[in-house]
Amino acid sequence: MAMAVGPAQGDDDEVISAINTTPLVDVMLVLLIIFLITIPVVTTSIPVALPKERVEVRETKPDSIIISVDASGSIFWYDLKMTDVNALVARLKTVSALRPQPEVQIRGDATGLYEGVGKVLSACQRAGIAKVSFITEPPALGG
Repeated sequence: MAMAVGPAQGDDDEVISAINTTPLVDVMLVLLIIFLITIPVVTTSIPVALPKERVEVRETKPDSIIISVDASGSIFWYDLKMTDVNALVARLKTVSALRPQPEVQIRGDATGLYEGVGKVLSACQRAGIAKVSFITEPPALGG
């Protein structure tokens, strides 16, 4: 057996400047088939005149009521300190009669007892408030 080592005989050193277009044609044919399959799915065969409608807000959203409970258990309606739970229930009953009913948001101190927040929840239930939520702060990043 013999093996040829060294430069090849002949003029094979010239650059081939032709582009092989077969892969390009294959890709284009695949894309054409995909488009031909998906276009009939997108278009409907029955022409229908759809109604024109503008999106408008027809009902105003009521403001939320923020009730705060500090570490000592004192209850605040925004910045106004409530004298007792009965005063809170009376204010919540006037709010519960509004249509649409506003949402009550409770801000409870993390170091305080749950009893103060429990009193506010009980007052909301007695007054007939349907939407109650809690305001919290997200934890610090990475911890």
